[in-house]
Amino acid sequence: MRREWPLEEGIMLGMPEGPSVRKFHHLVSPFVGQQVVKTGGSSKKLHPAELQSLWLQDTQVHGKKLFLRFDPDEETRPPGNHPLSEPLREGASKEEATGPTQTLASIGPELSEQSVRFPELVLHGEGSSDDLGRDTPAGEAERWLHVSFGLFGSIWVNEFSRAKKANKRGDWRDPVPRLVLHFGGGGFLAFYNCQMSWSSSPEVKPSSDILSEKFHRGQALEALGQAQPVCYTLLDQRYFSGLGNIIKNEALYRAGVHPLSPGSLLSPSSLESLVDHVVAFSTDWLQGKFQGKQQHTQVYQKEQCPVGHQVKKDTFGPPGRFQRLTWWCPQCQPRLPAEEPEQLQP
Repeated sequence: MRREWPLEEGIMLGMPEGPSVRKFHHLVSPFVGQQVVKTGGSSKKLHPAELQSLWLQDTQVHGKKLFLRFDPDEETRPPGNHPLSEPLREGASKEEATGPTQTLASIGPELSEQSVRFPELVLHGEGSSDDLGRDTPAGEAERWLHVSFGLFGSIWVNEFSRAKKANKRGDWRDPVPRLVLHFGGGGFLAFYNCQMSWSSSPEVKPSSDILSEKFHRGQALEALGQAQPVCYTLLDQRYFSGLGNIIKNEALYRAGVHPLSPGSLLSPSSLESLVDHVVAFSTDWLQGKFQGKQQHTQVYQKEQCPVGHQVKKDTFGPPGRFQRLTWWCPQCQPRLPAEEPEQLQP
């Protein structure tokens, strides 16, 4: 059986970005309202058995983070309370006959931009950040499991990941999931390469989420206008939550902005264009996922840009912090100020 979302396999070399995590959220949503009847997984910190008999009551997504709420008691919630549950549940009967991949593909064309970029619920609670790292569920009625996908994290539905090649010892060993949750409805979720911890409430801030309809353009534009390379600011999750290296490279190229150009030297129209391309590329990427389409890049991991110019590649990042690979076209993306020679670091 093939993977649920093969769309980034050839291009994703880093942490899953906002569109991928939104897809994970969409896959988890049909299980809301169901009880965990069996658990498994290799996690030592989380202790999978502690989720036994809990009910998955809600899910929230913010940027690259996924939050799952578990509760020891079944809760009566109004029909359609969850924005993504009902469309997926309508396809549940088909899943047994056609498999999860076909079921997801069948609902994709019906999703509009508004149904993909849905509003989130902002929740508040004491210790939302301090509580991260607990290895047991919180004592409050609401228990939120914070899932971070690291570099290669993923979620599989009703199937397990299989080895695609032999390891260095020549063994064909399938990846071991960190957590497996079997639900009363008959399906299961398998979490791979994830870091998971308990929190009393999810850290959700729609104004910074590039895939939220509440994304605050003014805040993003103000951040981009700082006197530092725009490629640094774009990866700052305080202002562009969910934006990763692929989106960064593609938005900069499509806006014609050099990654090392200080935002303070860019015109208002250039900054506006850059934000437009961030949102448009991210939304198109997510929409394509639900329609089963491959996401095509114009400069990321390319040798030539669409015009035929030679693409350059190097690592950029704030001094003393993580450096990210960056692809850009020197001709299509002239650096500002123009008289300065191009350098690896400003």
